[in-house]
Amino acid sequence: MPQNVVRHEGLHLYADQPREEVGRTLSDAVLRLRRAEQVQAGLAVRASELSAIDLTALRYLVQGHRDGRDLGPKDLIVMLATSSATVTNVVERLASKGYVERVQHPSDRRAHYLVPTEAAVARVDEAFAAHHRAIVTVIDELDEERAAIAAEVIGLIAAALDEVAARAG
Repeated sequence: MPQNVVRHEGLHLYADQPREEVGRTLSDAVLRLRRAEQVQAGLAVRASELSAIDLTALRYLVQGHRDGRDLGPKDLIVMLATSSATVTNVVERLASKGYVERVQHPSDRRAHYLVPTEAAVARVDEAFAAHHRAIVTVIDELDEERAAIAAEVIGLIAAALDEVAARAG
């Protein structure tokens, strides 16, 4: 019984409902998408066999590597919004599993970069492949007009939420 509350809690607005029925249908769809994304995030963590913070750190390192950026522990502290002690523990766990290599900074003997291994890249890709494939499949099936409208609506909602976050500090 408690799991029913947990499963359905994310399908409720804590504000007034949209005025029109079509708006309520859209808000329901957005909330279902949010819930589905949360479920997919949990599945990715389980599939990766890592903790949520370890997987997030590894995703950041893989993406940084793909973007050609050299990232170090200080970067992870900022990206994860956590302490140096936590990042040290995360890096130790990832390194012990063969997912991260420490590479000496070329000009600063005290610093090093964190480079994801091929195993790390494969682990991240595998953890998110089904999730991202499902999204791409639906998008590819939309005609150009529906895709453009969906992109505009999602963009407007994301911008409004970004504004709420910016005001919150």
